[in-house]
Amino acid sequence: MHIVVSLVYLVLTIGLLVDIISRDDSQVKHLPKVAWAIIVALVPLLGGALWLVLGREWSGGSPRAAMDLRQQRRSQPAPRPASAVDTRSTEQQLADLEAEIAFYERLEAREDNDRR
Repeated sequence: MHIVVSLVYLVLTIGLLVDIISRDDSQVKHLPKVAWAIIVALVPLLGGALWLVLGREWSGGSPRAAMDLRQQRRSQPAPRPASAVDTRSTEQQLADLEAEIAFYERLEAREDNDRR
């Protein structure tokens, strides 16, 4: 009976230590990961319960998911800055566009005359 209890405690402690070590620092609350590992290793059962209740961030998902999310953020290009908002009226924009078309038509006509 004592062997079974000891093995359960050992497996539980190792599992909690692996959980602490594999967590990102942003998913560990109140103390550094090293302090939590020492508490879990030296204080039987109470240390593990404290880690699960106070030290572990539950909303972040699995540690692997957190690492994948960070890698995705790093691999995504930075968002482009917002372009300037055009405050001209529609009529003014159309007039400017017509003036630009006329400019390029004159430029093209001038090039045609130079080729002759």
